[in-house]
Parts: sequence; C-alpha cells; structure tokens
Amino acid sequence: MTVSQRSVSALAAALQHWLAARPGAAGQPTVGAVRLPESAGLSSTSVLFEVDWAGGGRDAYVARLAPEPSAVPVFPRYDLTAQYEVMKRVAARSDVPVPRLRWNEPDSGPLGTPFFVMDQVDGRTPLDNPPYVFAGWLLEAESTERARLQQASISILARLHNIAEPAAAFPVLCPPGGGDALRCHVDAQRSYYRWALADDGLRIPIIERGLDWLEEHWPRERGPDVLCWGDARIGNIIYQDFEPAAVLDWEMAAIGPRELDVAWFVFLHRFFQDIAEFFGLDGLPGFLRRSDVERSYAQLAGVSLRDMDFYLVYAALRHAIIMARIKRRMIHFGEDQVPDDPDDYVLHRASLDKLLAGTYRWD
Repeated sequence: MTVSQRSVSALAAALQHWLAARPGAAGQPTVGAVRLPESAGLSSTSVLFEVDWAGGGRDAYVARLAPEPSAVPVFPRYDLTAQYEVMKRVAARSDVPVPRLRWNEPDSGPLGTPFFVMDQVDGRTPLDNPPYVFAGWLLEAESTERARLQQASISILARLHNIAEPAAAFPVLCPPGGGDALRCHVDAQRSYYRWALADDGLRIPIIERGLDWLEEHWPRERGPDVLCWGDARIGNIIYQDFEPAAVLDWEMAAIGPRELDVAWFVFLHRFFQDIAEFFGLDGLPGFLRRSDVERSYAQLAGVSLRDMDFYLVYAALRHAIIMARIKRRMIHFGEDQVPDDPDDYVLHRASLDKLLAGTYRWD
C-alpha cells in the first residue's frame, strides 16, 4: 500500500543539508542508509537514516514526518510538535521507554513538512503486514515467551495511566474549554468520519449505526481521566527479548478514560485474529484474550475497568473509520476498487455488526 511518494534520495540530501546547517554543527555530516521501513504504519512517515559525523562516530536516527497532501493522509491534522512534547513528558514522568528525542523542527522548510528526529532503537516489532498472527517471530515463540510479552505490554498501559495529574502534565491534550474528555473524544470521531469521506459525500451505514449506538449506551459513571497513549497496541512497541524497549506512535494520544487504551489494545489484536480465522488459520487465539488483559490490567494498575463493552464497540467503530479512510486512499492509488456495498469500506464489518448486536464472542 502506498505510504509516501517522497524520494529517498531527495530526503537524504535534505537531511544532510539540514544537519550541516544546525547550530554547533562541526564540519559536514554524511547522511546514508536512508530508507522507509517496509513495516511502517499508514499514517505519519518514518525515515530511518545514519549519520557519519565529521569529528568521528556514527549515529542511527529516525525522522518522523507528517505525510504530504499527495499521499492522501489518514488523518486531517498532524501535530508533530505535540507528539514530540508528549514523548518528552512521558520520559520525564514515568519509566515507560520511549526513543531518545534529538531535534524538533516545527518549520516545514527543511523537508517540506514538520518533523522531529529520535534515536533508532534496536529490537523487533510485531508486524501489521503480514499480520503477526499469520507468520513471524511472535507466532513462532514459545507460549511462555508470549505470556511474558503480554504481561509486560499490559504493564506499559498501567504505568502510563498512573502518571500523576495528567491534565497538568499534558496540557496540549486537554479538551478545549475544559469540556468532558470522553464527549470531546467521540465528537472528534464524528468530525473525523465526516472529513474522511467528505470528498464525495459517501455515507457508511454501519458506522452511522455505531455512532447512534454509542449515544444509547453512554457510560453513566467513569473513573478519573488519564494520559491515553491512543494507538495502544503491540505493533507500536519495539521488543528486546520479549520486553518493551520503546513505545512508538503517539499521534492519537489524548486525555480520557483509561478504558480507551485498554479496549483499543484488546480490539486491535482481535481485528488481526479474526482475519486469521477467516482465512482458516489458527493465529494466536490464546493471546491477549479480553478476560486476561482486563484481569492483568486491574492487578497492575490497581483500578477496576468500567463499561468495557461500550469502549470495545467504540474501539471497533474508531478503527472502522480509519479502515474506511485507508480504503479510500487505496482506491485513489489504484490499489483497490470501489465496493458495491458502502459497508464494505469497513474490513471488519462482520465483527462490528456482531458487537452492535451484542453477539460477538470474545473468549
């Protein structure tokens, strides 16, 4: 799938020119080994590169770029400075591992778009394409190793959510005007749905049914809001020996109920597991089970989760909007065709339909 139309050679030249012009640069650095990772996500663009310094030494970095308009971005807005600030503050206020940050460039001049640079982190990440439930190191691991990875990954969520006074620590993520965090989050998703399909007025009935379902099942009592990672899933963690070494992709971070993260964490695995079972593969049915994740999280965070049925439907619905946008993007680049049924813009429409009906089987 098309992620970026940027030229690697042009990126290399721009990065080298930018580094040489930075204050304190001694001599001309040499940028090499520039590449776009094959397993990168479909939203922001990650560029891996190495730098040989004039005074000696070599460092490996990652530049995180907002996508160019021609790439038909997944999201309407990319605040790279906010991502940079969130990562910096997470590192300062917790022991959650994030890559070491180096530079933030909010000006679009050097590379034609805002970006920031961080250190590369060695390790392995469960892949989205092909999904880790199809093949790869996690599928081939021993069950005890996967259990270790599962517990360590749930611990990441608990430790993030236990950061004290999140609204004061992450003001850039607070709802405008001091509004209710969950209501603002859902309203933003409604706006995102309209934007994602706005170019020709397409409407997707199953998504609109889901939005109505949320209003009918709105949680009555909630716990305190926390820092939510946003795109909380194992595919956004770099692992070393089945332990998290770096937590990536903070563009969906928010202040809100902790259940936003836990439900997304559970659902995104089931999204891949359901695909595996659709193709007659075993996948990893005993991994990241809803009951196990909820129990482990409660033990690690010291807090019971509430209204998880609501948040799991919301996770599936949020992912449906993203998948519809991605399908529109693939159609634009000639990688897919316009479906006859608008609900087929949602890859997991069968699962979402069962969730809305209350018939989806988790464990």
